[in-house]
Amino acid sequence: MFDLMALAFQADITRISTFMMAREVSYRTFPKLGISEAFHPASHHQNSPARLEQLAKINTFHVSLVSHLLERLKTTPDGDGSLLDHSLILYGSAMSNSNVHNHAPLPVLIAGGAAGKLKGGRHLMYPEGTPMSNLLLTILNKAGVPQESVGDSTGLLSDV
Repeated sequence: MFDLMALAFQADITRISTFMMAREVSYRTFPKLGISEAFHPASHHQNSPARLEQLAKINTFHVSLVSHLLERLKTTPDGDGSLLDHSLILYGSAMSNSNVHNHAPLPVLIAGGAAGKLKGGRHLMYPEGTPMSNLLLTILNKAGVPQESVGDSTGLLSDV
């Protein structure tokens, strides 16, 4: 699916795509990773070292797929740069600690240059309790879709 996304961007069929890699309640197993337990039970690890190791392998696999997409976009010419230079990729999870269904703080990665509207190579942290919708609002505005609010947003994020 990530290859299709990159191809659609390259062919200028679309510049917008969403893709959910797995539902939080997924019962998919990962035999190629040596994991026979389903994702959801593994995510309720109860601090068991063996289950935490399984969850880390699954998460590492998912991140490797995103890394593949980013590398493909980076190596695909697009105008005066690459597809990655002209893209804004949001990757994250709806869970911070799936063992206890904690939704904050959410692990989120923003990649790409957004046609010069993003500064990369940084790790940004915002005050505890900052709504995720502030990031979504900021992304919309950077993408040229100005909005005053999204969901429970309280404003634009600085430095994104």
